[in-house]
Amino acid sequence: AKDIADAVAAGVNAISTLGKAEIGDKTMLDAMFPFSNALTNAIANGDPIAIAWDKACNVATKAAEDTAPLRPKIGRARPLADRSVGTPDAGAISFSKAMVVIRDFLQQN
Repeated sequence: AKDIADAVAAGVNAISTLGKAEIGDKTMLDAMFPFSNALTNAIANGDPIAIAWDKACNVATKAAEDTAPLRPKIGRARPLADRSVGTPDAGAISFSKAMVVIRDFLQQN
């Protein structure tokens, strides 16, 4: 489970580095970083992967929804500027939904 959490963290960090985005820029990273941190913490606390992934999904879903009041600073939504305020970031929402699909698979198997 720790290897999975480490791989997720490495992937999120690589995306952040390559895209030059960080939390608060209204990108998918606004859900990815909290997901990764929650997954790492849950596994460090001894949760099995299915439980840890579920906890991380809950965090990512809330974090994605919390992008609604943000103004995009980088990425594909940046040209929308103030028009995107009030709508959650599509990438963050998509990421959280993808993680829920994986969670459902883990829970069934």
